[in-house]
Amino acid sequence: MRLLSFIRISFFRLTLVPVKKLIETLKNIWSIEELRKRIIYTLALILIYRVGSYVVLPGIDPQILALEGSQEGLLGLFNMFAGGSFSRASIFALGVMPYISASIFMQLAGIVVPQISKLQKEESGRRKVNQYTRYLTVIVTAFQASAYVAYLRTQSAGAIVPEFGAFLFWLSTVVVLTAGTLFVMWLGEKITDRGIGNGVSLLIMVGIFARLPESLFQEFAAKNLGGGGGLLIFLIEMALFIAVIVGLILLTQGVRRIPLNYARRVIGSSNAAREIAGGSRDFIPLKVNSAGVMPIIFAQAIMFIPATLIGFTDSETAQGVVRSLSDYTSAPYNIVYAILVIAFTYFYTALIFNPTEMADNLKRNNSFIPGVKPGEPTANYIATIMDRITLPGALFLAIAGVLPGVAALLGVTSGFASFYGGTSMLIGVGVILDTLQQIESHLLMRRYDGLMKTGRISGRQPAAGASV
Repeated sequence: MRLLSFIRISFFRLTLVPVKKLIETLKNIWSIEELRKRIIYTLALILIYRVGSYVVLPGIDPQILALEGSQEGLLGLFNMFAGGSFSRASIFALGVMPYISASIFMQLAGIVVPQISKLQKEESGRRKVNQYTRYLTVIVTAFQASAYVAYLRTQSAGAIVPEFGAFLFWLSTVVVLTAGTLFVMWLGEKITDRGIGNGVSLLIMVGIFARLPESLFQEFAAKNLGGGGGLLIFLIEMALFIAVIVGLILLTQGVRRIPLNYARRVIGSSNAAREIAGGSRDFIPLKVNSAGVMPIIFAQAIMFIPATLIGFTDSETAQGVVRSLSDYTSAPYNIVYAILVIAFTYFYTALIFNPTEMADNLKRNNSFIPGVKPGEPTANYIATIMDRITLPGALFLAIAGVLPGVAALLGVTSGFASFYGGTSMLIGVGVILDTLQQIESHLLMRRYDGLMKTGRISGRQPAAGASV
């Protein structure tokens, strides 16, 4: 009896204490007026975005709309980033993909073009670069909108209202889609300025996770109603799903700390007036996965190319090879995909990470790495460490990329399998960590406890001197 009482009391303590801590944290969040307004403002703009994703384009009959091809391949990736708006022919069908493409182009241009790189280092220059990015977004959106019109004509010609002429439908669709993308971009910027978290990333995450409840229900029904193994198999899948999330959190937050010292300065000339300042110690946090989700996106785009080559060959052998490279559950696809992820991880890390610039910044700030000379030796030392930690980061990122295919091969429904790592969960985990970090900063500034009892959330902050 004493043992049972002890187990019962211990169980209630283990369950009530975290719940009590959670309720107390929520009260603290709600008690901060500025944070409360930011959260409400963010949720309101997200609601507007989700409602707009169901508003169909003018000239489209939603009753007979059927875009089956938009659920797979490269179009499936667009549909995922647009939160399903692409397959619904919504006014937000292109989402923020044109803006992301323009941002990536300007980021790469800053590495190649010295003038743009100089602008990115100044406050007024960054505003100009942002303005150039918006102009480029309009051009990219108009081009993609024209391609989307051609896709609508080939996939669901019956859904286009006959009263709309070809030119009128093209013009109205391009204008509406361009305005929709610019409006979504504006929503993201407003969330970043007046809300909580990174606005564009939040909109992408909300669109991706909008499919999660339906996917969970389908998986539950497949296991319990479709003879898929019952409730036990579903619970095992959920436990593995949680383990994948924990692993992605570790991959996102993993850093290698390089010790850093600040040189001492002697202030004053006389012995009595001399004061020693500085001499503090710090560290440089180098991310294990500095490239983020970009290598997976690049690798997926490359892997979609074989699917487009099927129609250009009549050879059965060639078609068999192409089909195996188009099936995300096949071994050849996952092997090639993993190699591409590792290669793009090194490539993108080399683009965004500049050890020479970091070494120059350390030298200007009178800081140094113990045992390493300033200047070029410091840059070489940082680059060597970055190359070493990028390998395990690239390997874990490749594993996360192939997990959806492995899960689908083991019997998980395709909708739920896409959340076992891959682009979906990497974006979701990173955005949630960033948002929680901002909420925690507001709590700590008001002298409340943070969200984590054992330490602060580190988020996805890049290493010093590295650009995002």
